[in-house]
Amino acid sequence: MACPLPEHGATRPRSWRPVALAVTAILLSGCSFDLGSLLPEKEKPAEAAPVESTASSGNASEAQSHTARGQTLAKSGQSAAALEEFNRAVALDPYNAQALYGRALIYQANDEHDFAIADFSAASGLNPQKADPLLGRAISYLALGKVKEAAADLDEASEADPRNAQVWTTRGLAYERLGDKARAAASYTKAVALRPHDEAARSGLARVGG
Repeated sequence: MACPLPEHGATRPRSWRPVALAVTAILLSGCSFDLGSLLPEKEKPAEAAPVESTASSGNASEAQSHTARGQTLAKSGQSAAALEEFNRAVALDPYNAQALYGRALIYQANDEHDFAIADFSAASGLNPQKADPLLGRAISYLALGKVKEAAADLDEASEADPRNAQVWTTRGLAYERLGDKARAAASYTKAVALRPHDEAARSGLARVGG
């Protein structure tokens, strides 16, 4: 959460863009903005005075309303408007993991991966047992060429949600890029077992000789 954000709009070499598009497609192909499972698990500081606590509770409720609107707008393809709603939600309640995750997905789709990583990290910190923020962060790491970091996140995500085919497909891609064909093949195999028509996993499995 305390991770400093980079300068907005910073440009990056274009060489990573094909990878960014491929791995983002893996996530978004099965991702909805129904983020009900991403509820904050950490308690907010309890030392605030009663008046401040009431204000905080009101802010959290208003933030959740903005989050719900953001989810609806994102589903309908209005990403700019959705981003505004998520920004309002996070400003009101920095502990709103749903808004952080939704905003991260929009940053990711806009190739703003440093911003996406910061939000995925915050959401993951609030939900350490959830696979989705780890998967999202891994995809942005892959887009930036940080393959080892991506693989570490995907190892953790696969333990948190071993039946998530997207995690296994993306893990296969990460280990394929690291040159570890055995782990890549094992990951793609698990993805195909969970989702037999996953073309990305099937193609990956063929590439690594599984």
